[in-house]
Amino acid sequence: MSLLAYASSSGDLVSVVCWIAALGLICWLLWWLIGYIGVPEPFNKVARVVIAVVAVICLIKLVIRVFGNPF
Repeated sequence: MSLLAYASSSGDLVSVVCWIAALGLICWLLWWLIGYIGVPEPFNKVARVVIAVVAVICLIKLVIRVFGNPF
């Protein structure tokens, strides 16, 4: 409970939630755009994996910024 109290009292929690919402919207838009355009199969899979990896790395970076030191 004290970890959650620290995160919410630091004021960064609202900022992180906004960043996560923006990141999710951007990644979802790119994911939809790849499907809408109809990229050929090997490039489709590679593009989706790249989007997923970038999203996970950004999420990890945001969570570490709230609970620890950034990269």
